[in-house]
Amino acid sequence: MTSEPPLVVGISGASGAPIAVSALRALRAAHVPVALVLSRGGELVLREEAHLDRSDLAPLVETIYEEGDVAAPIASGSRPTRGMAVVPCSSNSLARIALGLGETLLVRAAHVHLKERRKLVLVPRETPLSTIQLEHMARLSELGVVILDASPPYYLGFTTIAEATDFLAGKLLDQFGIPHRLYRGWKEEGGRSA
Repeated sequence: MTSEPPLVVGISGASGAPIAVSALRALRAAHVPVALVLSRGGELVLREEAHLDRSDLAPLVETIYEEGDVAAPIASGSRPTRGMAVVPCSSNSLARIALGLGETLLVRAAHVHLKERRKLVLVPRETPLSTIQLEHMARLSELGVVILDASPPYYLGFTTIAEATDFLAGKLLDQFGIPHRLYRGWKEEGGRSA
């Protein structure tokens, strides 16, 4: 790995953990350093949906921070980062970020990215959405946060959930300008790489 600033990745307790795993694998392949914050809910969903635990993610990242470690380097604006993604982003995490309630490292790190005007991407994975959730998303969008809805494009003709998952992970990496081969674009020649 290089000495470049890390991309901060938060995994919260919403469905969609396989998207995070696909993104982490692609980030490792692209030699992008990652500082991971895994919430307790995120760990449970990771185990349920991806059959993985914290130790399985350790080889893919530089550091895994505890959710309660609000004094971690990524909780300070003096620590440079490449940006932050919360994938998946639970409704609870979304609300805490929108309302400025920073009692966990995941939310505190998101607030640091907001105040420092660094790229922050949230990947909610829930449907239907309540008016409260939509209001929080609108508020965050007004602040410059990218809300990357976990909606697969049917026009690309995916035949497996893994293909749709990789597409969503690729769209996340696109937000940070990180090259990948997780999906092919509209009418792009070739296809997904193995």
